[in-house]
Amino acid sequence: MTEVQSKQMAKLAYAALEDKKARDIRILDISKVSVLADYFIIASGSNRNQVQAMADQVEEELGKAGHPARQIEGYQTANWILLDYGDIIIHIFDEENRLFYDLERIWKDGAVLETADLDA
Repeated sequence: MTEVQSKQMAKLAYAALEDKKARDIRILDISKVSVLADYFIIASGSNRNQVQAMADQVEEELGKAGHPARQIEGYQTANWILLDYGDIIIHIFDEENRLFYDLERIWKDGAVLETADLDA
């Protein structure tokens, strides 16, 4: 996948999360610090239903754009849903687990991006 495609996918995912009122959406460019992915997108929801709705919206929007998820973990419990799209990995947390796992601290060497940074 090209960098432009990765950026477009990240923008779609961000918009889908915003559409479901996700809180504190962060985009981390981890391409220089990991071979796992180019981008992590991290967001919070206030309850199980919202967290699942956010995951559903991301899956629907990226699916319509021709990007099916490679793997989805944690959907049933919905305290941390991981959506793996290869170059982009989306983490949707409830607030308690986001604080506990603190991915932003763990991946602090990644660059924090704004949505404008994704414009190809």
